[in-house]
Amino acid sequence: MGCDRNCGLIAGAVIGAVLAVFGGILMPVGDLLIQKTIKKQVVLEEGTIAFKNWVKTGTEVYRQFWIFDVQNPQEVMMNSSNIQVKQRGPYTYRVRFLAKENVTQDPEDNTVSFLQPNGAIFEPSLSVGTEADNFTVLNLAVAYNNTADGVYKVFNGKDNISKVAIIDTYKGKRNLSYWESHCDMINGTDAASFPPFVEKSQVLQFFSSDICRSIYAVFESDVNLKGIPVYRFVLPSKAFASPVENPDNYCFCTEKIISKNCTSYGVLDISKCKEGRPVYISLPHFLYASPDVSEPIDGLNPNEEEHRTYLDIEPITGFTLQFAKRLQVNLLVKPSKKIQVLKNLKRNYIVPILWLNETGTIGDEKANMFRSQVTGKINLLGLIEMILLSVGVVMFVAFMISYCACRSKTIK
Repeated sequence: MGCDRNCGLIAGAVIGAVLAVFGGILMPVGDLLIQKTIKKQVVLEEGTIAFKNWVKTGTEVYRQFWIFDVQNPQEVMMNSSNIQVKQRGPYTYRVRFLAKENVTQDPEDNTVSFLQPNGAIFEPSLSVGTEADNFTVLNLAVAYNNTADGVYKVFNGKDNISKVAIIDTYKGKRNLSYWESHCDMINGTDAASFPPFVEKSQVLQFFSSDICRSIYAVFESDVNLKGIPVYRFVLPSKAFASPVENPDNYCFCTEKIISKNCTSYGVLDISKCKEGRPVYISLPHFLYASPDVSEPIDGLNPNEEEHRTYLDIEPITGFTLQFAKRLQVNLLVKPSKKIQVLKNLKRNYIVPILWLNETGTIGDEKANMFRSQVTGKINLLGLIEMILLSVGVVMFVAFMISYCACRSKTIK
Protein backbone atom coordinates (compact mmCIF):
# COMPACT_ATOMS: atom_id res chain seq x y z
CA MET A 1 0.00 0.00 0.00
CA GLY A 2 2.84 2.38 0.93
CA CYS A 3 4.64 1.49 -2.26
CA ASP A 4 1.56 2.22 -4.37
CA ARG A 5 1.11 5.56 -2.65
CA ASN A 6 4.78 6.51 -3.10
CA CYS A 7 4.74 5.42 -6.71
CA GLY A 8 1.65 7.53 -7.32
CA LEU A 9 3.25 10.56 -5.72
CA ILE A 10 6.42 10.13 -7.74
CA ALA A 11 4.36 9.74 -10.90
CA GLY A 12 2.47 12.96 -10.09
CA ALA A 13 5.74 14.80 -9.49
CA VAL A 14 7.12 13.50 -12.79
CA ILE A 15 3.98 14.63 -14.66
CA GLY A 16 4.25 18.05 -13.01
CA ALA A 17 7.91 18.31 -13.99
CA VAL A 18 7.08 17.35 -17.57
CA LEU A 19 4.30 19.98 -17.76
CA ALA A 20 6.62 22.65 -16.32
CA VAL A 21 9.40 21.74 -18.74
CA PHE A 22 6.96 21.71 -21.65
CA GLY A 23 5.61 25.10 -20.62
CA GLY A 24 9.16 26.43 -20.36
CA ILE A 25 10.10 25.04 -23.76
CA LEU A 26 6.91 26.42 -25.32
CA MET A 27 7.91 29.97 -24.36
CA PRO A 28 10.93 30.36 -26.68
CA VAL A 29 9.40 28.06 -29.30
CA GLY A 30 6.16 30.03 -29.23
CA ASP A 31 8.06 33.30 -29.49
CA LEU A 32 9.93 31.98 -32.51
CA LEU A 33 6.67 30.91 -34.17
CA ILE A 34 5.15 34.34 -33.51
CA GLN A 35 8.22 36.09 -34.91
CA LYS A 36 8.21 33.89 -37.99
CA THR A 37 4.50 34.58 -38.65
CA ILE A 38 4.82 38.32 -38.06
CA LYS A 39 7.90 38.60 -40.25
CA LYS A 40 5.99 36.90 -43.05
CA GLN A 41 2.87 39.04 -42.74
CA VAL A 42 4.52 42.48 -42.49
CA VAL A 43 6.44 42.15 -45.75
CA LEU A 44 5.12 44.57 -48.37
CA GLU A 45 4.21 42.11 -51.09
CA GLU A 46 1.01 40.77 -52.57
CA GLY A 47 -0.86 38.43 -50.24
CA THR A 48 0.26 39.76 -46.85
CA ILE A 49 -1.86 41.56 -44.26
CA ALA A 50 0.53 44.50 -44.32
CA PHE A 51 0.39 44.91 -48.10
CA LYS A 52 -3.40 44.90 -48.20
CA ASN A 53 -3.66 47.67 -45.60
CA TRP A 54 -0.67 49.54 -47.02
CA VAL A 55 -2.00 49.88 -50.57
CA LYS A 56 -5.25 51.37 -49.34
CA THR A 57 -5.83 52.19 -45.71
CA GLY A 58 -9.06 50.94 -44.21
CA THR A 59 -8.93 53.69 -41.60
CA GLU A 60 -11.00 56.82 -42.11
CA VAL A 61 -8.63 59.77 -41.98
CA TYR A 62 -9.85 63.32 -41.42
CA ARG A 63 -7.99 66.59 -41.77
CA GLN A 64 -9.46 69.44 -39.73
CA PHE A 65 -8.54 73.09 -40.25
CA TRP A 66 -8.80 76.01 -37.89
CA ILE A 67 -8.35 79.41 -39.53
CA PHE A 68 -6.85 82.36 -37.65
CA ASP A 69 -9.06 85.37 -38.27
CA VAL A 70 -7.19 88.65 -37.64
CA GLN A 71 -9.38 91.01 -35.59
CA ASN A 72 -7.37 94.26 -35.83
CA PRO A 73 -5.68 94.53 -39.26
CA GLN A 74 -5.83 98.33 -39.47
CA GLU A 75 -4.34 98.79 -36.01
CA VAL A 76 -1.49 96.45 -36.88
CA MET A 77 -0.74 98.16 -40.20
CA MET A 78 -0.74 101.66 -38.72
CA ASN A 79 0.73 101.14 -35.23
CA SER A 80 2.57 97.79 -35.37
CA SER A 81 0.32 96.61 -32.55
CA ASN A 82 0.11 93.02 -31.41
CA ILE A 83 -1.95 90.96 -33.82
CA GLN A 84 -5.21 89.79 -32.27
CA VAL A 85 -6.39 86.49 -33.71
CA LYS A 86 -9.45 84.33 -33.21
CA GLN A 87 -9.50 80.79 -34.47
CA ARG A 88 -12.47 79.62 -36.55
CA GLY A 89 -13.14 75.98 -37.10
CA PRO A 90 -12.99 73.17 -37.55
CA TYR A 91 -13.43 72.80 -41.29
CA THR A 92 -13.17 69.08 -41.88
CA TYR A 93 -12.18 67.05 -44.93
CA ARG A 94 -11.88 63.34 -45.41
CA VAL A 95 -8.45 62.53 -46.86
CA ARG A 96 -6.16 59.60 -47.69
CA PHE A 97 -8.99 57.48 -49.06
CA LEU A 98 -7.34 56.84 -52.43
CA ALA A 99 -5.23 53.74 -53.04
CA LYS A 100 -1.54 54.06 -53.84
CA GLU A 101 -0.82 54.23 -57.57
CA ASN A 102 1.95 52.87 -59.79
CA VAL A 103 2.91 50.27 -57.17
CA THR A 104 6.02 48.57 -58.57
CA GLN A 105 8.13 45.89 -56.93
CA ASP A 106 11.88 45.82 -57.63
CA PRO A 107 13.29 42.35 -56.84
CA GLU A 108 16.84 43.56 -57.44
CA ASP A 109 17.00 45.75 -54.32
CA ASN A 110 13.85 44.50 -52.53
CA THR A 111 12.00 47.80 -52.74
CA VAL A 112 8.53 48.86 -53.81
CA SER A 113 7.81 52.26 -55.34
CA PHE A 114 4.50 54.11 -55.41
CA LEU A 115 2.73 57.41 -55.83
CA GLN A 116 0.31 58.60 -53.15
CA PRO A 117 -2.60 60.46 -54.80
CA ASN A 118 -4.24 63.19 -52.77
CA GLY A 119 -7.96 63.66 -52.45
CA ALA A 120 -10.21 65.67 -50.15
CA ILE A 121 -13.94 65.56 -49.56
CA PHE A 122 -15.52 68.31 -47.48
CA GLU A 123 -17.52 67.02 -44.51
CA PRO A 124 -20.21 69.62 -43.64
CA SER A 125 -21.50 67.64 -40.66
CA LEU A 126 -18.06 67.82 -39.02
CA SER A 127 -17.51 71.49 -39.83
CA VAL A 128 -18.69 74.78 -38.37
CA GLY A 129 -19.38 76.44 -41.71
CA THR A 130 -19.03 76.04 -45.46
CA GLU A 131 -16.05 76.25 -47.77
CA ALA A 132 -17.36 79.64 -48.90
CA ASP A 133 -16.87 81.34 -45.50
CA ASN A 134 -15.07 84.58 -46.29
CA PHE A 135 -12.30 84.22 -43.69
CA THR A 136 -11.31 80.79 -44.98
CA VAL A 137 -7.98 81.35 -46.72
CA LEU A 138 -7.67 77.87 -48.14
CA ASN A 139 -10.10 75.64 -50.00
CA LEU A 140 -8.43 72.28 -49.45
CA ALA A 141 -10.52 70.44 -52.02
CA VAL A 142 -9.25 72.81 -54.70
CA ALA A 143 -5.65 72.92 -53.49
CA TYR A 144 -5.39 69.21 -52.66
CA ASN A 145 -7.40 67.24 -55.21
CA ASN A 146 -5.73 65.97 -58.40
CA THR A 147 -2.29 66.21 -56.81
CA ALA A 148 0.03 63.45 -55.62
CA ASP A 149 2.89 62.95 -53.19
CA GLY A 150 5.96 61.03 -54.30
CA VAL A 151 7.31 59.00 -55.96
CA TYR A 152 8.29 57.08 -52.83
CA LYS A 153 10.55 54.04 -52.95
CA VAL A 154 10.55 51.97 -49.74
CA PHE A 155 12.08 48.68 -48.68
CA ASN A 156 9.61 45.79 -48.80
CA GLY A 157 11.36 43.78 -46.06
CA LYS A 158 11.79 40.55 -48.02
CA ASP A 159 15.52 40.33 -47.39
CA ASN A 160 15.65 42.27 -44.11
CA ILE A 161 12.49 42.73 -42.07
CA SER A 162 14.15 45.42 -39.93
CA LYS A 163 14.08 47.71 -43.00
CA VAL A 164 10.45 47.17 -44.03
CA ALA A 165 8.64 50.42 -44.96
CA ILE A 166 11.80 52.51 -44.50
CA ILE A 167 12.14 55.05 -47.30
CA ASP A 168 14.98 54.42 -49.72
CA THR A 169 14.32 57.43 -51.97
CA TYR A 170 11.78 60.23 -52.30
CA LYS A 171 11.30 61.67 -55.78
CA GLY A 172 14.36 59.69 -56.81
CA LYS A 173 16.65 61.18 -54.13
CA ARG A 174 17.98 60.25 -50.72
CA ASN A 175 18.33 63.90 -49.74
CA LEU A 176 15.96 66.86 -49.94
CA SER A 177 18.32 69.66 -51.09
CA TYR A 178 16.67 72.07 -48.61
CA TRP A 179 19.00 71.78 -45.62
CA GLU A 180 22.65 71.24 -44.82
CA SER A 181 24.33 68.16 -43.39
CA HIS A 182 22.22 65.49 -41.65
CA CYS A 183 19.13 67.73 -41.58
CA ASP A 184 18.73 67.11 -45.31
CA MET A 185 18.50 63.33 -44.99
CA ILE A 186 15.30 61.36 -45.62
CA ASN A 187 15.06 59.11 -42.57
CA GLY A 188 12.69 56.38 -41.44
CA THR A 189 9.25 55.52 -42.79
CA ASP A 190 6.25 57.66 -43.69
CA ALA A 191 4.85 56.97 -40.17
CA ALA A 192 2.02 54.72 -41.42
CA SER A 193 4.02 51.76 -40.11
CA PHE A 194 7.43 50.87 -38.74
CA PRO A 195 9.55 47.70 -38.72
CA PRO A 196 8.04 45.09 -36.34
CA PHE A 197 8.95 44.41 -32.71
CA VAL A 198 9.09 48.03 -31.62
CA GLU A 199 10.82 48.71 -28.30
CA LYS A 200 9.95 51.51 -25.89
CA SER A 201 13.58 52.64 -25.92
CA GLN A 202 13.55 53.25 -29.67
CA VAL A 203 13.52 56.62 -31.37
CA LEU A 204 11.10 56.31 -34.29
CA GLN A 205 12.19 58.35 -37.28
CA PHE A 206 9.87 59.32 -40.10
CA PHE A 207 9.69 61.70 -43.03
CA SER A 208 6.87 64.19 -43.62
CA SER A 209 6.63 66.01 -46.93
CA ASP A 210 4.22 68.48 -45.26
CA ILE A 211 7.05 69.90 -43.16
CA CYS A 212 9.84 69.24 -45.69
CA ARG A 213 12.01 67.29 -43.26
CA SER A 214 12.52 64.10 -41.32
CA ILE A 215 11.58 64.13 -37.65
CA TYR A 216 11.27 61.66 -34.79
CA ALA A 217 9.06 60.48 -31.94
CA VAL A 218 9.85 58.99 -28.53
CA PHE A 219 7.87 56.67 -26.26
CA GLU A 220 5.50 58.33 -23.81
CA SER A 221 3.03 55.77 -22.43
CA ASP A 222 1.16 52.49 -22.82
CA VAL A 223 -2.34 52.88 -24.26
CA ASN A 224 -5.22 50.43 -24.64
CA LEU A 225 -6.82 51.06 -28.03
CA LYS A 226 -10.05 49.10 -28.50
CA GLY A 227 -8.59 46.18 -26.57
CA ILE A 228 -5.24 46.31 -28.38
CA PRO A 229 -2.14 47.27 -26.34
CA VAL A 230 -0.22 50.01 -28.17
CA TYR A 231 2.74 52.26 -27.46
CA ARG A 232 2.14 56.01 -27.69
CA PHE A 233 5.07 57.85 -29.27
CA VAL A 234 5.09 61.66 -29.26
CA LEU A 235 7.13 64.39 -30.92
CA PRO A 236 9.30 65.77 -28.11
CA SER A 237 9.88 69.48 -27.55
CA LYS A 238 13.58 68.80 -28.15
CA ALA A 239 12.82 68.21 -31.84
CA PHE A 240 11.81 71.89 -32.11
CA ALA A 241 14.53 73.30 -29.85
CA SER A 242 17.10 75.87 -30.88
CA PRO A 243 20.69 74.76 -31.59
CA VAL A 244 21.60 76.25 -28.21
CA GLU A 245 19.54 73.55 -26.46
CA ASN A 246 19.78 70.83 -29.11
CA PRO A 247 23.00 71.12 -31.17
CA ASP A 248 21.66 68.57 -33.69
CA ASN A 249 19.24 71.24 -34.92
CA TYR A 250 21.95 73.64 -36.07
CA CYS A 251 21.32 72.85 -39.73
CA PHE A 252 17.63 73.78 -39.47
CA CYS A 253 18.60 77.37 -38.70
CA THR A 254 19.00 79.00 -42.12
CA GLU A 255 19.23 82.70 -41.21
CA LYS A 256 20.32 84.87 -38.28
CA ILE A 257 17.90 87.83 -38.12
CA ILE A 258 14.41 86.35 -37.68
CA SER A 259 15.84 83.53 -35.58
CA LYS A 260 17.73 86.01 -33.38
CA ASN A 261 21.04 84.39 -34.14
CA CYS A 262 19.49 80.90 -33.95
CA THR A 263 18.22 81.33 -30.38
CA SER A 264 14.49 81.32 -31.25
CA TYR A 265 12.82 77.95 -31.31
CA GLY A 266 9.57 76.22 -32.15
CA VAL A 267 9.27 77.46 -35.76
CA LEU A 268 10.86 76.16 -38.95
CA ASP A 269 11.59 78.25 -42.03
CA ILE A 270 10.59 76.10 -45.02
CA SER A 271 10.80 78.83 -47.67
CA LYS A 272 13.32 76.80 -49.69
CA CYS A 273 10.73 74.05 -49.89
CA LYS A 274 7.96 76.49 -50.91
CA GLU A 275 9.59 78.22 -53.90
CA GLY A 276 10.88 81.08 -51.78
CA ARG A 277 7.55 81.99 -50.19
CA PRO A 278 8.08 83.07 -46.53
CA VAL A 279 6.37 80.05 -44.98
CA TYR A 280 7.14 78.93 -41.44
CA ILE A 281 5.91 75.70 -39.87
CA SER A 282 5.23 75.20 -36.16
CA LEU A 283 3.01 73.24 -33.84
CA PRO A 284 -0.48 74.74 -33.32
CA HIS A 285 -0.71 77.90 -31.24
CA PHE A 286 3.12 77.96 -31.21
CA LEU A 287 3.31 75.04 -28.78
CA TYR A 288 6.97 74.59 -27.66
CA ALA A 289 7.93 77.91 -29.33
CA SER A 290 10.07 80.58 -27.68
CA PRO A 291 8.29 83.58 -26.12
CA ASP A 292 9.62 86.00 -28.74
CA VAL A 293 7.72 84.09 -31.44
CA SER A 294 4.31 84.17 -29.76
CA GLU A 295 4.64 87.51 -27.92
CA PRO A 296 3.37 89.67 -30.86
CA ILE A 297 0.28 87.47 -31.27
CA ASP A 298 -2.70 87.71 -28.89
CA GLY A 299 -5.38 85.02 -28.69
CA LEU A 300 -3.23 81.88 -28.70
CA ASN A 301 -3.68 79.13 -26.09
CA PRO A 302 -1.18 76.32 -26.62
CA ASN A 303 -1.70 73.03 -24.79
CA GLU A 304 -0.19 69.61 -25.34
CA GLU A 305 -3.44 67.64 -25.27
CA GLU A 306 -4.88 69.45 -28.30
CA HIS A 307 -1.78 70.56 -30.16
CA ARG A 308 0.93 67.90 -30.02
CA THR A 309 1.50 65.11 -32.52
CA TYR A 310 1.37 61.46 -31.45
CA LEU A 311 1.48 57.97 -32.97
CA ASP A 312 -0.06 54.86 -31.35
CA ILE A 313 2.02 51.90 -32.52
CA GLU A 314 1.12 48.22 -32.11
CA PRO A 315 4.61 47.04 -31.09
CA ILE A 316 4.60 43.49 -32.46
CA THR A 317 3.66 44.40 -36.04
CA GLY A 318 4.86 48.01 -36.05
CA PHE A 319 1.53 49.19 -37.48
CA THR A 320 0.30 52.68 -36.60
CA LEU A 321 -3.28 52.08 -35.42
CA GLN A 322 -4.07 55.63 -34.32
CA PHE A 323 -2.44 58.98 -34.88
CA ALA A 324 -2.90 62.73 -34.65
CA LYS A 325 -0.66 64.90 -36.83
CA ARG A 326 -0.89 68.56 -35.88
CA LEU A 327 0.92 71.48 -37.45
CA GLN A 328 0.49 75.19 -38.06
CA VAL A 329 1.19 77.20 -41.19
CA ASN A 330 2.58 80.69 -40.64
CA LEU A 331 3.77 83.53 -42.87
CA LEU A 332 6.64 85.89 -42.18
CA VAL A 333 5.44 89.48 -42.46
CA LYS A 334 8.02 92.26 -42.22
CA PRO A 335 8.29 95.97 -43.03
CA SER A 336 8.47 96.82 -46.73
CA LYS A 337 8.60 100.25 -48.35
CA LYS A 338 7.42 98.76 -51.64
CA ILE A 339 4.17 97.32 -50.24
CA GLN A 340 1.63 99.93 -49.11
CA VAL A 341 0.05 97.93 -46.28
CA LEU A 342 3.47 97.03 -44.83
CA LYS A 343 5.34 100.31 -45.09
CA ASN A 344 4.36 101.48 -41.56
CA LEU A 345 5.35 98.25 -39.82
CA LYS A 346 8.18 98.61 -37.34
CA ARG A 347 8.77 94.94 -36.52
CA ASN A 348 8.63 91.46 -37.94
CA TYR A 349 5.76 89.07 -37.33
CA ILE A 350 5.45 85.33 -37.83
CA VAL A 351 1.70 85.36 -38.44
CA PRO A 352 -0.35 82.17 -37.86
CA ILE A 353 -2.60 81.49 -40.87
CA LEU A 354 -4.14 78.13 -40.00
CA TRP A 355 -3.50 74.95 -38.10
CA LEU A 356 -4.51 71.43 -39.01
CA ASN A 357 -5.26 68.24 -37.17
CA GLU A 358 -5.04 65.07 -39.27
CA THR A 359 -6.36 62.07 -37.36
CA GLY A 360 -7.03 58.41 -38.00
CA THR A 361 -8.10 55.52 -35.77
CA ILE A 362 -8.43 51.84 -36.63
CA GLY A 363 -12.11 51.01 -37.20
CA ASP A 364 -14.06 48.61 -34.98
CA GLU A 365 -14.19 45.88 -37.65
CA LYS A 366 -10.46 46.01 -38.29
CA ALA A 367 -9.76 46.19 -34.55
CA ASN A 368 -11.77 42.97 -34.07
CA MET A 369 -9.84 41.32 -36.90
CA PHE A 370 -6.53 42.50 -35.44
CA ARG A 371 -7.40 41.16 -31.99
CA SER A 372 -8.44 37.77 -33.37
CA GLN A 373 -5.56 37.34 -35.81
CA VAL A 374 -2.69 38.93 -33.89
CA THR A 375 -3.05 39.93 -30.24
CA GLY A 376 -5.68 37.25 -29.43
CA LYS A 377 -3.49 34.38 -30.63
CA ILE A 378 -0.43 35.77 -28.88
CA ASN A 379 -2.33 36.21 -25.61
CA LEU A 380 -3.75 32.69 -25.88
CA LEU A 381 -0.30 31.23 -26.44
CA GLY A 382 1.06 33.18 -23.48
CA LEU A 383 -1.82 31.96 -21.30
CA ILE A 384 -1.20 28.32 -22.25
CA GLU A 385 2.51 28.72 -21.51
CA MET A 386 1.83 30.18 -18.07
CA ILE A 387 -0.83 27.57 -17.20
CA LEU A 388 1.45 24.67 -18.14
CA LEU A 389 4.39 26.15 -16.28
CA SER A 390 2.38 27.09 -13.17
CA VAL A 391 0.39 23.85 -12.95
CA GLY A 392 3.53 21.82 -13.57
CA VAL A 393 5.53 23.58 -10.87
CA VAL A 394 2.67 23.36 -8.34
CA MET A 395 2.14 19.64 -9.10
CA PHE A 396 5.84 18.84 -8.84
CA VAL A 397 6.30 20.70 -5.54
CA ALA A 398 3.07 19.35 -4.00
CA PHE A 399 3.69 15.72 -4.93
CA MET A 400 7.34 15.88 -3.85
CA ILE A 401 6.39 17.32 -0.46
CA SER A 402 3.75 14.60 -0.03
CA TYR A 403 6.24 11.91 -1.05
CA CYS A 404 8.83 13.18 1.41
CA ALA A 405 6.21 13.31 4.18
CA CYS A 406 5.13 9.74 3.46
CA ARG A 407 8.72 8.52 3.43
CA SER A 408 9.45 10.12 6.79
CA LYS A 409 6.35 8.47 8.31
CA THR A 410 7.31 5.07 6.92
CA ILE A 411 10.82 5.31 8.37
CA LYS A 412 9.41 6.17 11.80
